[in-house]
Amino acid sequence: MRKRVLLLAATLTTGLLTALPATPAGAAPSRLSGDFNGDGYLDIALTAAGHDVGRAQQAGTVVVLYGSSSGVSAARRSVITQNSAGVPGTAETGDLFGASLAAGDLDGDGYSDLVVGATSESIGDRDQVGSATILWGGRSGLSGGALVPQPASLPEWSDFGRGIAIADFDGDHKLDLTLTGRTQTRLYRGPFTRSGTPLTNSGVGELGSTTETFAGDLNHDGAAERFYPFLVDGDEGGDIIYYTWTGTKHAMKRLPKADGLAGSVADINGDGYGDVVLGDASDPTGIKKSGHKGGQITVWYGGPAGPDPAQTPTVIHQDTAGVPGTGESDDAFGSSVGTGDINGDGYADVAVGAPGEALGKALGAGSVTILFGSASGLTTKGAQGWTQDSKGVPGGSETGDQFGQSVRLPDINRDGKADLVTGAGGEDGHGAVTVLRGSASGLTTGSAKFIAARDVALTGTGDFAWAIAP
Repeated sequence: MRKRVLLLAATLTTGLLTALPATPAGAAPSRLSGDFNGDGYLDIALTAAGHDVGRAQQAGTVVVLYGSSSGVSAARRSVITQNSAGVPGTAETGDLFGASLAAGDLDGDGYSDLVVGATSESIGDRDQVGSATILWGGRSGLSGGALVPQPASLPEWSDFGRGIAIADFDGDHKLDLTLTGRTQTRLYRGPFTRSGTPLTNSGVGELGSTTETFAGDLNHDGAAERFYPFLVDGDEGGDIIYYTWTGTKHAMKRLPKADGLAGSVADINGDGYGDVVLGDASDPTGIKKSGHKGGQITVWYGGPAGPDPAQTPTVIHQDTAGVPGTGESDDAFGSSVGTGDINGDGYADVAVGAPGEALGKALGAGSVTILFGSASGLTTKGAQGWTQDSKGVPGGSETGDQFGQSVRLPDINRDGKADLVTGAGGEDGHGAVTVLRGSASGLTTGSAKFIAARDVALTGTGDFAWAIAP
C-alpha cells in the first residue's frame, strides 16, 4: 500500500481552489479544447462521480489538474461540485456529478469549457433522469456554469448525459454538443450563451437507446462526424452508426461490420483523413460471435467519403504478434482507447486499456498497451506494455486496481509529444491517475506522476479517474 497525503476535505463542499495558474493579463487565450485557463497548456479533467460532498454520498465531483511546462501536479488543481459557487443545482446523494465529461469552447470566448454529466440526477419525483452542466473556462480556470437544456419528457432512469461529445459538426467553425442517454439523444448547435442556451436544440430521432458517443473529422471537410455505438439484439459487438455533414444536412451512415463501444478518431496513417479506432472489450460468447478472447481493437481508415465499409480493418489483440501479453478471458482489452502522437513523428498512436488484466495473483490489476501509427497504418512494431509493476511506474499492481480503465493522450507540457494519462479506478478502493511522458522513443517514466484520490482531498469510495475528458 502506498502512503497518501490527506488534504482538507472542505474543498468538496465549497469548490475552494488551490492556487491556480492564470493566463497573464492581456494575453490572448489559446483556444485549445481542454485548456480551461487559456495559458496554452492542456489541462486534465477527471471524474470523481462516486465521491461524497459533505453528507451527500456519491454526489460527485470533478477534479481539474492544470497543465504547465512541467506537467501536472496535485497542487495545481480545482475541485468542483454542484455546491461550488455559480454552479447550478445542489450536491445530492447519488447524483454522480462528473460521471461523464467532454471539453470544448462552447461560447466562443477562446477558453475551453467543460461539460459534466450527472447521470443519476433526479428531477422532481423522477429518479435518475440525468442532466448536463457547462462549467465555463476563463483566465483563472473553470468557474460558474449553466445547465444544458434537457427535454421535459425525459422519463425516470434515462441516464441523460451519459455520453458527451463536443466538436464542430456542421463546419461553421462553432463547436456543437451532443448528449446521449437511454431514452433520448440530443444535438445542440453552438455557440452557447452564458445561460446555457444553444443556437438550436434538436433530437436525433433515428437512434434507439444509446449511451456512448465520440466524434472526429473522417473526410477532412472541417465538419466532424459523430458516432453513436450501441448494443442491439443480433449484434452484440455493437452497432456502429455515425452522422456526417453533407453541406446542407446531417446524413446517417453505418459501419455494418464494425464492433465496439469505446472509440476515438485520429489520423493513424498520416494521409490527412481521420481514422476510427474501436475497442471491443467483451469476450466472444454463444450469442456474440465477433471479437477475440480478452478483447480487441479495430482501425477503420478514413478517406474523402469517410471509411469504406467494405475495407478490411486492422485488427489487433493481445495474441497479435508483437503485442505484449496474452488474450485471456475478462482482460477487457479495448474497454478504453485514446489517440495522440506520442513520439512526434506525425502519425497518431493508440493507447489501449485492459483494466481486467490479471498480473500474477493480482486479479483485475490492469494494463495499458501503446501501439504506434505509420504510413501503412497501425502497427505492432515497437509496441509498449505498461502496468504498475513496470520499472519506473509509480506504485505497484494490486487486485482490483483496474489500471487502464480510462486512457487519454494529450500533450500536457506542450513539447509536441502526447503524454499518457490513465486512470486506475479501483486503486486502494478510491481511484488514482498516472501520467507518463511522451518522447521520440515512446512513453518514458521520467517525471512520471501518480495522483490518488486522497491526494486531491476526495472522500467516499471509488470512481476517481474512471473517466477523463477528451
